[in-house]
Amino acid sequence: MEPKPVAASSSQSRPWLVVLIFLSFAVTLYTLYLLFPEVSTDEKLHLKYPRNLEDAKQLGRVLSKYKENNYTVVLCSVVVVYIFLQSFAIPGSIFLTILSGYLFPFYVALLLVCTCSATGAAICYTISMLIGRAAIFYLFPERITKWQEDLSQHKDNFLNYMIFLRVTPIVPNWLINIASPVLDVPLAPFFWGTFLGVAPPSFLYIQAGSTLEQMTHTSVAWSWTSVAMLTGSAILSLAPILLKKKVKAD
Repeated sequence: MEPKPVAASSSQSRPWLVVLIFLSFAVTLYTLYLLFPEVSTDEKLHLKYPRNLEDAKQLGRVLSKYKENNYTVVLCSVVVVYIFLQSFAIPGSIFLTILSGYLFPFYVALLLVCTCSATGAAICYTISMLIGRAAIFYLFPERITKWQEDLSQHKDNFLNYMIFLRVTPIVPNWLINIASPVLDVPLAPFFWGTFLGVAPPSFLYIQAGSTLEQMTHTSVAWSWTSVAMLTGSAILSLAPILLKKKVKAD
């Protein structure tokens, strides 16, 4: 059976809006770069988003040095870069989470990470809706329709399912961001599910970030205690759904 395009109302692509989003980030990042205090040549080499733990350490040392007198610029720089990475599904946000734990008080870092993750995911959701929805529908019309029908049976529990998916590593976050608008997951539970769901794993990396200088690899954030905490969080996220099913069964 030849795939058929979806209706024009849902298949209309707006790639120019995606370009506008990217340019907005570029202008904001360049503005923050201009506002950042003058640094040495060696330090300037480390003003880049971290791709590994050593990059995070070097960047953390530079930002920490200038944070006291330039707190707003440093904070805004971390926020904008974090949201940018999430928006365009670029790897590296885990190191910014660790870096946030190194630079800021714990609860400030946790609020920053949860807010940036949810905001960036919402932008990625929007980008997917603007340029990817029509293509995915065209290529896999029957499969997408079936998934939509399955999800529609749980429309009252989108928030709990989103929290569960964010807490557990079952599905990569970038795939959740891209697939959710195609599967008609509403933006509100998507946003708040992300905000709440990323908190437990972020808790671990932020806590580890407070000892960034001593870290040798990112796995030090994990232990049997942390696994138990994430498992408990995942179970709690599904508890309301299971309770509803039990009440209906009775």
